[in-house]
Amino acid sequence: MTKTRIWMLTILFISFFVVSCDKEEDPINEAEILIEYLESVDSPYGKDYVNTDLSAIKTADHVKGLMAAGKVYIMDIRPAGVFTAGHIEGAVNVAEGDVLSHLEGVDLSDYNEVSIVCVSGQVAGWATCLLREMGYDKVYSMKWGMCSWNEDFASAWNGNVGSGYTTRFVSDLTEKGAVGDLPKLSTGKTTGQEILESRMATVLAEGFSAAATTHTQVFDNLDNYYIINYWPVSKYVDPGHIPGATQYTPKESIGLNLYLKTLPAGKTIVVYCDSGQNSANLVAYLRLIGYDAKSLKYGTNSMIYSEMTSSTWKVENIMGYDYVVSK
Repeated sequence: MTKTRIWMLTILFISFFVVSCDKEEDPINEAEILIEYLESVDSPYGKDYVNTDLSAIKTADHVKGLMAAGKVYIMDIRPAGVFTAGHIEGAVNVAEGDVLSHLEGVDLSDYNEVSIVCVSGQVAGWATCLLREMGYDKVYSMKWGMCSWNEDFASAWNGNVGSGYTTRFVSDLTEKGAVGDLPKLSTGKTTGQEILESRMATVLAEGFSAAATTHTQVFDNLDNYYIINYWPVSKYVDPGHIPGATQYTPKESIGLNLYLKTLPAGKTIVVYCDSGQNSANLVAYLRLIGYDAKSLKYGTNSMIYSEMTSSTWKVENIMGYDYVVSK
């Protein structure tokens, strides 16, 4: 081999080595790893909660029946002062950000269900999703919250139904967004379980307040949001939807191989439903996987109450059950 040939081969080798060293490794897509994990049988829940069992809600009379048999563990996540003023007998007061750490220390083997109770059912819906994703398949939120337990607690729902936006709802179709990139997560973790644990700690620390908005905030800034109408197609048309809202069918749409990637990673997403309980569930999941998502509080009950034919707040929802006051 001539010296010239040896010299050329040496230059090629050095060039290849330099290029290889300079080339950065593609960063792992943490969001995709987490989503694939949560949609799989290997997840703590064992299946895709969002597209199977969401929203895991049970009524107050159902909870009352389980209480009689001693088969329900009730976790009341209202503020301590509110809990002290009146709560379901036997309920345990837990801060909303501590729901996971609390359940990790409870033996649930003797209980058929865990009931998460809040004021209106919306914070409980948010917490239920997070706990389900961590494998707590006995957890349910109580429909309508403490408002449905006794009239003394019903002011939250009584004061938040309204029909002031009936003329502003529309029935025209807004197409879903174009398929785009997933959010960027930077937990520094590499496995689905590790990323889940890191994100779970973040979302719980943020609390429900970071995951909620109101109809007035949304209507004041419609262009600032990507709005999800989390309803069947028929209801999207009648009674209609918020202008610009896009329809996503519950349990059929928010999946990696469905329409998840049509959600914008760089814009605030607002999700709404009838009561805010389903949307709170979904928003908890979306925030977990990295989206800036918010649930519209009290749902369409707060906007077009007179036009609704189902899932409405009414006096019949109030069961009139006894409660206790802490001394």
